[in-house]
Parts: sequence; C-alpha cells; structure tokens
Amino acid sequence: MKLNSAQVERALMQFEAQALPDDHPVVPQLASMFGDHTFFIDSGGLNVLEPTEASQPEAPVGMIVNLAYWSDETLTKLSPHEPEPTGVIVSLESRH
Repeated sequence: MKLNSAQVERALMQFEAQALPDDHPVVPQLASMFGDHTFFIDSGGLNVLEPTEASQPEAPVGMIVNLAYWSDETLTKLSPHEPEPTGVIVSLESRH
C-alpha cells in the first residue's frame, strides 16, 4: 500500500517506526522485490501497511506486515521472508 504524506504521519502516530522516503536509494530495490509500497523500518525489520478486509474508503485501516528481519546486531542487513502479519492495526482516517 502506497501512502501519501498525511497517511504516513498518521501511521507513525500509531506504531513506532521510521518511513523510508520515496527518494531513498534502497526504495527502488525494495519496490522490485515487494511491490509499490511505503516502507517502514523498526526494531523488528522491514514492514509495509496492507489494507484489511474491514477497510472502507471513508475509513481506511491497514495491518502492519513484516517482510524482512534484521540479520545482524547493528541493524544494517535485512533477511527477507514470507510476509508475516504483525497484528498491529493502523487507522489512516483523518481525525478533524
């Protein structure tokens, strides 16, 4: 799921991670491996947000899915694996 800047901001208010900017040098490689997503890095590794079945256009929600674990103690190398839902649900709805 590709997010706009407002959605990234809302997502980051609900789980602790850093979003990789679209112009980050590694994003094209990640996109070729995993598809067109907004990528998040946290202490567990590489994550994306996938829409959930409960998601509706007027109130979109998604689940954080882990795509790769850190394979070293310095958190510089990732080891890809089958996508694993984390159970973390994020609401992308704007709250005015």
